[in-house]
Amino acid sequence: METFLRAAKAAGMPRDQVENLLSAGYLPQPKQILFHAACRACDTGPVEVGFGGARGPGKSHALVAQIGLDDCQRVDGLKALLLRRVGKAVRESFEDLRAKVLKYVQHEYNRSSGTVTFPNGSRIILGHFHNESDIDSYLGLEYDVIGVEEATTLTEGKYRAIRTCNRSSSGFRPRIYSTTNPGGVGHAWYKKRFVTPYRMGKEVTTRFIPATVYDNAFVNKEYVETLRDLKGWMRQAWLEGSWDIAAGMYFTNLEPSIHFVDPFPIPAYWPIKWIGMDYGWTHPTAAVFLAMDNEGRVYVVDEYAVSKLPVEAHAENLQSMIGRLGWNDLYTVAAGGDMWLPGKDGTTVAEDYEKHFPLERANMNRVDGAATLLRRLDNRTLFIFNTCHRLIETLGALQSDPHRPEDVLKVDADEAGQGGDDLYDALRYGIMVPEEFKKMDLRYSVLNYE
Repeated sequence: METFLRAAKAAGMPRDQVENLLSAGYLPQPKQILFHAACRACDTGPVEVGFGGARGPGKSHALVAQIGLDDCQRVDGLKALLLRRVGKAVRESFEDLRAKVLKYVQHEYNRSSGTVTFPNGSRIILGHFHNESDIDSYLGLEYDVIGVEEATTLTEGKYRAIRTCNRSSSGFRPRIYSTTNPGGVGHAWYKKRFVTPYRMGKEVTTRFIPATVYDNAFVNKEYVETLRDLKGWMRQAWLEGSWDIAAGMYFTNLEPSIHFVDPFPIPAYWPIKWIGMDYGWTHPTAAVFLAMDNEGRVYVVDEYAVSKLPVEAHAENLQSMIGRLGWNDLYTVAAGGDMWLPGKDGTTVAEDYEKHFPLERANMNRVDGAATLLRRLDNRTLFIFNTCHRLIETLGALQSDPHRPEDVLKVDADEAGQGGDDLYDALRYGIMVPEEFKKMDLRYSVLNYE
């Protein structure tokens, strides 16, 4: 107890928080103490707290304790949402946690609605989602506190959507707590949002508390041995809590020090310069500008991703970029086949774009496109200007499709046009052009391709 009190004081836990936790029979461990202190700091400082980095450090226990034993006890009528992927799993794990964490706290639990109600009117509402679209059922509602378990199972767009529900009319400062492990579809954005600011000592609105199984004195030794027996990225992520992994990443051979290069002027004599393009409205219209040198190496020199503009505006923007690059000999624009679908008036989007530059149907085979990109990365015949920030971020976040491992998992942009894989699709369309050029143009026979 004396050790806990000293650690709690050093971490900045206020007296009433310590009393709330101890009166409920909960004695947090050192990393949990740091988490609870960060959660209380949300009264005036950060608004998002992340806890985790590996399996087994007592993340879920601390999350339920913070919301149920501290937040809901000190504020009357507080409304909290505890959200996790897959309803059955979260219901069962929550009932186990409730029996342990809330054992000495008066409350009522309605299993059918998944609601815990305290005597002061504060509530914890158990939320879940199987598919990301299930998140939409919570949008438009108001929650003073939101706890997100397994946050990296969410895309960045859905996490941002949930944040719109984090507001309060009670005077309590809204905040979001999240627990997670490295890996999953949200690995890249979570690392960027929480882990990188922590590492750089530049946390402003976020706090991150790293923890591993070794921070939990109550974990059975057999579980620790199970984690130690893991191999590869799973061991790095689940035992060591490493965020510098390619957990489920599709383009594991993408090496920033090799494939991302400083911009340089594209020589006029290079064989072809072209564009890969993916058309969209809510999803952005995305385009990548590519050029191939005399040895068959392809460079991505610029990117474009803008949503909710008419065709004429996109065409003008793209033409302006072509002009700045000085590409008077643009070979083609390889675009997705949906641009040739007739509208109600019988015309197509492709016809509108063809008024401005040459257009052709792209090879849309997903597996062939992904395989070609992998091969070029392996052969070091594909390079990306390091100014193409959004494309670089997109490629680093793409995951393997669990139902079709040879393909990339499809990820849609959100309603604001953020996130998604549209630039990847544009690159996938564009990267197949040299394959066709190789067959069609005799000049290609003299190139040292592959």
